[in-house]
Amino acid sequence: MRKKERYEQVIAWFEQNMPVAETELHYANPYELLVAVILSAQCTDKRVNMITPALFRDFPTPEALAASTPEVVFEYVRSVSYPNSKAQHLVGMARMLVNDFGSEVPDTLDELVRLPGVGRKTANVIQSVVYHKAAMAVDTHVFRVSHRIGLVSAKCTTPLSVEKELTKNIPEALIPKAHHWLILHGRYVCQARTPQCDTCGLQLACKDFLSRHKIVKEKDEVKNK
Repeated sequence: MRKKERYEQVIAWFEQNMPVAETELHYANPYELLVAVILSAQCTDKRVNMITPALFRDFPTPEALAASTPEVVFEYVRSVSYPNSKAQHLVGMARMLVNDFGSEVPDTLDELVRLPGVGRKTANVIQSVVYHKAAMAVDTHVFRVSHRIGLVSAKCTTPLSVEKELTKNIPEALIPKAHHWLILHGRYVCQARTPQCDTCGLQLACKDFLSRHKIVKEKDEVKNK
């Protein structure tokens, strides 16, 4: 199957079976989403959603968070991964938002990655979800799923190379939604340890599935000779 055909089949399946695809992080405004995404690094959205209500209640604005300290914020985020670093990042991020950006979450990659705790992936989430830009955030789910299906080649060994390949082949208007398609598919179907291949609707477009199916078929043919 040619790459163009694979992309067309995958996109068509997602559009039919997952017409609505959104972040599972809970937030009410760009500031809250930025906080939640920083906390979600190497942590589940479910865990983040458990701690952010109290955090947003007591620090409802960048100004409120900027006036706090990492030690105080740590008590709110202690159950996520790397709580010390994330507490420091959140306070530093809030202070930069207030001092450098007028308390507004910026909308460009260059400005976003200046913020403490914000790398390219987090910046792309903000650009995509908040500002509806054609930015593809590549997390572990997107990286794994895009390789397994065959949307990117084995030569794409870094998140940036995967990002470039995906954005080159997915229509620009669909990139924000496609980011969530791949994340949700990786989270609930194409899981790292126990992929649900038997019930996956992308079997006939999945390079990994077709390859393994061919190997099994060839082995059976040899055995039956």
